[in-house]
Amino acid sequence: MNIATKNIKIQDEIFTLTNQRAVFWKQEKALILSDLHIGKTAHFRKNGIALANHIMKSDLDRLSFLIEYFQPEKFIVVGDLLHAGDNSDVDEFCSWRNQYPDLQFYLIEGNHDKISQALESKLCLNFKEKSFIIDNFIFIHDFEKNQPKLQITGHIHPGFVINSSVKNIKLPCFVITEHQLLLPAFSEFTGLDTKNLPKKGRFYVFTDAEIYEI
Repeated sequence: MNIATKNIKIQDEIFTLTNQRAVFWKQEKALILSDLHIGKTAHFRKNGIALANHIMKSDLDRLSFLIEYFQPEKFIVVGDLLHAGDNSDVDEFCSWRNQYPDLQFYLIEGNHDKISQALESKLCLNFKEKSFIIDNFIFIHDFEKNQPKLQITGHIHPGFVINSSVKNIKLPCFVITEHQLLLPAFSEFTGLDTKNLPKKGRFYVFTDAEIYEI
């Protein structure tokens, strides 16, 4: 698996963007990502759409690779860890999670995160709230107006269209504005929104090999 990185500075802090759909904040030793949508493939299978669970396995393999690469102490999911409550895919995720007992697991609740007390215990969360603040940064699933701190968000599954003479190419991206760091969806089994993106943003699109600033 190839990892490409690009360091950016936000409010005098260095964040490392990766082409594996996550960010590493070295100062906090935090691996940050959003929108895993664990359980989406099982939800589709339950509703009669035959999908192999290798999709989720691929996401978890990438996540393990990032953990080995960065050696974080915190694992912060900025919403939509789950897709449709508890199912067999969640069991697989919990088995994966148990490989990293020393990793502090923070969940910022997203609109899909309907988590009962029993499921919360099963997920081995260290923290679960609607938002989480570190210094001048607030982690929250969807952008909020009139928030004074810089927001690290997900939810939109941002994408960028690169026009060419042959065909238009749609790629996932990070978006950075004065008020926000918008993360791509970590799961590859998600669509891309190329329209409802922050205004006046810097776009960092990525492929399997590189990260490009647009």
